[in-house]
Amino acid sequence: MNMATQSFDTVILGAGPAGCNLARLLQPSNHRILLINGAFKSPKVCAGLLSPDAQKLLKRYKIALPPEVFCSPQLRSVRVIDLNRNIVRHYPRSYLNVDRAAFDRFLLDLVPSNVTIIHARCLEITQQNNRYFLRLREQDGAEYFVSSQRLVGADGASSLVRRTLFGQNHIQKYVSIQQTFSAGQTDPYYSCIFDPSTSQSCSWIFFKENAMVFGGAFAPHGCRAAFEAQKRRLISSGLIDPTNFDTPISKEACLVSRPHFAHGVFLGTETAFLIGEAAGFISPTSFEGISFALASGEALAKAINASITPKRVLSRYRRKTRILRAKIKCKCIKRPWMYHPLLRTLVMKSRIGTTKEK
Repeated sequence: MNMATQSFDTVILGAGPAGCNLARLLQPSNHRILLINGAFKSPKVCAGLLSPDAQKLLKRYKIALPPEVFCSPQLRSVRVIDLNRNIVRHYPRSYLNVDRAAFDRFLLDLVPSNVTIIHARCLEITQQNNRYFLRLREQDGAEYFVSSQRLVGADGASSLVRRTLFGQNHIQKYVSIQQTFSAGQTDPYYSCIFDPSTSQSCSWIFFKENAMVFGGAFAPHGCRAAFEAQKRRLISSGLIDPTNFDTPISKEACLVSRPHFAHGVFLGTETAFLIGEAAGFISPTSFEGISFALASGEALAKAINASITPKRVLSRYRRKTRILRAKIKCKCIKRPWMYHPLLRTLVMKSRIGTTKEK
């Protein structure tokens, strides 16, 4: 499809949960909407675990996930590991274990037919005469431009929209590295690992079908060396059988954001908006982002549907994300109790909220 001369009223860059939910809930009413899916670039580094908040949203939307989206085992517990102090605790927490690529395809299929969907990578964004121009490249290398009056960045932590239009609005970034290994056994819980000697953030281990996934968020400088060092520390601690790392299947990396209490979440302007992780809507404690993505996409859709002028859209979007922004702040307050070594030790040794250890 040659779209070199086509223009749209709204362009949504990014077809993950945030972009798809926005496109699904918008009421076009005679304006043209384009959803750009750039997922073919590289695999999404994501646990693919639907948190209780994400489950509640899907239930409220009356969206039933098809069987092919689910992976086994389903997870009913979080195993928290402090490697430095050799403390392990289990906490009850229910996650839906899904195939993230299948989940994204399912959400994309829910987008109504009056929304144009293309599969392309955005290379450049420019602004001229109150319109946004996007230079796109398809998988076959073909390039063309599209333009719009309204632009929505739903393109994740490395958001081109945020970097191009709002570069002064900084947010802390980590490099998320995730590696999948063939596994002969599975554990029915999600392991959250704290190891300050290799990362000031956290790492994780979980199983999907016959595979074990190990990943973590690391400081950009020396991230790959820290990733390998943490694997060695897990083996030397005796918590992981070294044979679990013998048969690697795949390895991916991407940026992940961490908002702070006073800054990091930025909604955009009157004609260019940010949703999902592009806006900074991601948990600063666990890096859970799917529930924030769905909710922020819904909030912007309601703001657009109910507003006449661009200025009103932004003010409505701000009001409708008050609870989301408050959640981010609350999690920023909670974060030291998870990440400060002494405070974490006090919480884990208290055994408050724990279940029987296995």
